[in-house]
Amino acid sequence: MTVNVTSTNQPSDRASLTADQHRQKMERRKEVQDQRLAGMVEEKGLIIINTGNGKGKTTAALGMVLRSLGHGYKVAIIQFIKGAWEPAEKAAFSHWSEQLEFHAMGEGFTWETQDRDRDTQKAQEAWETALTFIQNPDFKLVLLDEVNIALKLGYLTVEQVLAGLEQKPTDSHVILTGRGAPKVLCDRADLVTEMTLVKHPFREQGVKAQPGIEF
Repeated sequence: MTVNVTSTNQPSDRASLTADQHRQKMERRKEVQDQRLAGMVEEKGLIIINTGNGKGKTTAALGMVLRSLGHGYKVAIIQFIKGAWEPAEKAAFSHWSEQLEFHAMGEGFTWETQDRDRDTQKAQEAWETALTFIQNPDFKLVLLDEVNIALKLGYLTVEQVLAGLEQKPTDSHVILTGRGAPKVLCDRADLVTEMTLVKHPFREQGVKAQPGIEF
């Protein structure tokens, strides 16, 4: 019997190039990139969505917050749902108190509160607060954390969120996080990232949420 074995250690095309071939390849690539960049606009305020069942939606958004703070921009974070416990990120970002507005306005996850009317009220209050920052040209970036969950649960309507996004200045950015982002909102967004769940210790090993990882 003949067994065909395909080696997984074969060098890639790039690895097999000579130094001169690699240089020529990169020169051509740079020309293409330069031509592409030449036709692009310099700046544009973006609507950004981090959604999907995978972990890391808020974490990725907070990375953008950190970058913006590093550039000296003013940033606002409004947390829907997560306000029942003091988030560690709020303490970490306290060093930028002159640049950052942080409002954790929910009262916890819906299975903890068990009060739909109050959850709706708190979400609406959070949205009204968010609007003041979305409309304010002094704020370069506004993060609406877990707003997609508030939409999914019916605490907010897609129409009011879309209407609010239309009121942002042309050069400011808004990030919306949370699983289950509605399609109409994704269609309106400029950048949409879907986190895919491959493996999670809570499901696979029964490991609870841990400080420094989940909160």
